[in-house]
Formats: sequence, C-alpha cells, structure tokens
Amino acid sequence: MTKQTVQPKTFDPRTNRLLARLDRDDYDALMVDAKVVTLRFRKRIMHQDEPVGAVYFPLTAMISLLVATNGQPHMEMATIGREGVVGASELIQEQGAMGLNLIQIPGVAVRIDAGVFRNVISRRPRVERLIHQHLYALMRQILHGAACNRIHSMEERCARWLLMTHDRAGGDTFPLTQEFLSHMLGVRRATVNVATGMLKKAGFIRYVRGQITVMDRPGLESASCECYQAIVRVYADLFPARKAVAS
Repeated sequence: MTKQTVQPKTFDPRTNRLLARLDRDDYDALMVDAKVVTLRFRKRIMHQDEPVGAVYFPLTAMISLLVATNGQPHMEMATIGREGVVGASELIQEQGAMGLNLIQIPGVAVRIDAGVFRNVISRRPRVERLIHQHLYALMRQILHGAACNRIHSMEERCARWLLMTHDRAGGDTFPLTQEFLSHMLGVRRATVNVATGMLKKAGFIRYVRGQITVMDRPGLESASCECYQAIVRVYADLFPARKAVAS
C-alpha cells in the first residue's frame, strides 16, 4: 500500500499553495470527496505512461518526477511539494503519467480520485486555469533543471537540489542517501560523494546515517547556481502569497 487515510482535521489542506488560492466555491467543490493520506518514503504513486488514478496535492510530502527506463528510476526531472499538484495535468489532457512519481520526502497529501477530479474540472474553469498555470511552472522547472545539468558543476547542481528539497521538507533534516541522490542527479555515486563532501567540509550540510541536515542555508545558497533562484521566481510570480479561504 502506498497510502492510508489519516484524520482529515490533523492537517489543513490549504497549506498547499494551489488549494489556498482557490475561491471558496471552487475549494469546497474540489474537497467534497477528498482525503488526506500518508505517503511513505520511496513509494511509487504513479508509473510513467500508465493511467492516472488520482491527483495528489502535497501538504508535507515531496514527490520526485523521474524519467523511467524499464520501470526503473533513471533521472529526476522535477520535484513537487506543497506548491503544486501531481497527476492533474495528465487527467485534463487525458494522458498517462508524465513520469514515475516517487515519494522523496514522506508526509501527507490531499488525494482526489480521477473521476471526481475530472467532474470538478469540467464545471470549474478557474480550477482548470490554476492547474494549467502549475503545469507551466513545472515545465519551467524542468527546463531550468535540464540546462543546469548541462552547464553547471556537480557541486552547484547538488546545492540546488538540496535547497529545493529543504524548501519542501518542513525542517532542516530530511532522509537522503548518497546512492539515491546519485540516481536523482543522474551521475555516479562517487561523483555525488565528492560534491556532498565539499558542501559538508564548508559547513553547509551534515550527513549522518542517511540523513542530511542543512546547517548553513545562506552558505548553501552561495554554493548553488542561479538556477535555484530562477525556479523560485517562476513559482513566486505565478502563485504569490495569498490568504487562504476561511474555514
């Protein structure tokens, strides 16, 4: 099982930035049959090219979107946290999942079954417009990531990835092995070891038993390339802070 229902009142769905931006009527319509579910570390919730059974609005979890070969993760293309949604664009376009969706940071998300979501979208154009805006931001993230992988050093790429994960983790410490990070960045483990070793020596991070702790956030930002800030600006411009609808 990749999920289990938890008490809905434990987590506020509007901590997801997309849900928080919906008008009351659209929010209420979308949440009628929604469930808050737990997503466990490294579980796969969608498989590349396969039908999408539900959409997920992360609240505390982070989901990695990967290109898969023969069903195995190959390289991460983007990450999605509380600023986004997984599976919605594919349902609107009536397409299979864009990639393999893997839980990188365990946590909770709002889950809405595909049929329910399609029904809401067909009657709520403002919700559909918001999903299209998110797809644009996601594509920009993928494009910046592709350029970064081509032109920037491994230390810069590693710092960018850690910053984006830190933004979504809800704390300074999160689970990560160097082997898994090598899969995410599409390089050999030895290459990742060198990059994380440099960041650790500089005092920016600490790595102990599969756990990364960000010790010096400004220092880590200084080690990253400009791609991190470019990605952050895309989401900030499309989804500026807005007070959530009242309960």
